[in-house]
Amino acid sequence: MAGTDTVTAARAAAAGRTAPPARAGTGSPGEGRLSRLVPTAILLIGAFYCLLPVAWVLVAASKDAATLFTSSTFAPGDALLGNLADLSTYRDGLFWRWMLNTLFYAGVGAALSAAVSGLSGYTLAKFRFPGRSVVFNVLLAGVLVPGITLAVPQYLLLARVGLTDTYWSVLLPSIVSPYGIYLARIYAAAAVPDSVVEAARVDGASEFGIFRRVALPMMVPGLITVFLLQFVAIWNNFLLPFIMLANDERFPVTLGLYTLLNQGNTQPALYRLVIAGSLLSIIPLVALFLSLQRYWRIDLLSGATKA
Repeated sequence: MAGTDTVTAARAAAAGRTAPPARAGTGSPGEGRLSRLVPTAILLIGAFYCLLPVAWVLVAASKDAATLFTSSTFAPGDALLGNLADLSTYRDGLFWRWMLNTLFYAGVGAALSAAVSGLSGYTLAKFRFPGRSVVFNVLLAGVLVPGITLAVPQYLLLARVGLTDTYWSVLLPSIVSPYGIYLARIYAAAAVPDSVVEAARVDGASEFGIFRRVALPMMVPGLITVFLLQFVAIWNNFLLPFIMLANDERFPVTLGLYTLLNQGNTQPALYRLVIAGSLLSIIPLVALFLSLQRYWRIDLLSGATKA
């Protein structure tokens, strides 16, 4: 017994010598504050960098033609309402025609693109068929191809069927988005469990019925993301309408403001209309982001509750 007690005491003493000392905290308070301040400072710098042009447009839109290029950069004026009124009456309200055209191109194009991307992504994620990997690899290659390289071939194809200088010439190329299909495929694979799909098949549901009633509600946050990305891409698109359209009544707002900017070389008073139009063109995008961000919040919360 005495020998056993001696061995036990020796082991305890050795454990006490080798065990690391307990620490009350993971670091000093100064290090913790610094680790929080650095990311916050980086985010603030990024926000300032992104919002500075918006602030300039807001201030410049309030100046008249005489003070636009002569007064201080961020000194506001009092001509905002007058500039908006002149923009609205320019060529019988042509600017608002451009805005409606852009809403049509971006809204319809993004909605159709989200629908095509959702169905295609679900098919690639949940079905096994010959050549599926080839299709997905071609899709990835399409993501890497810049849109500018496709604009001229698209024009030549649409010219052969007589669709150039029509609304279809801008709308049709916007429907298929390789990046949107890629995102929908990744989201469908993660958000739609195979067990749920198999249970619906056992219950006798059709494949399209499974997609519409089971998979589609689960994919809504991902499809909202596809819709938003495609909406912004179409809204800001300039090259495709520039190549496809000749009639300025079909122009989107990007191309319309570009024509006004070119006319400003001979009519400097039009510069204030360009800036006022740029300010108005930002508002729909801001409203869209604010109205759709709740879907991302819901998706994050649902993921947290599943974890």
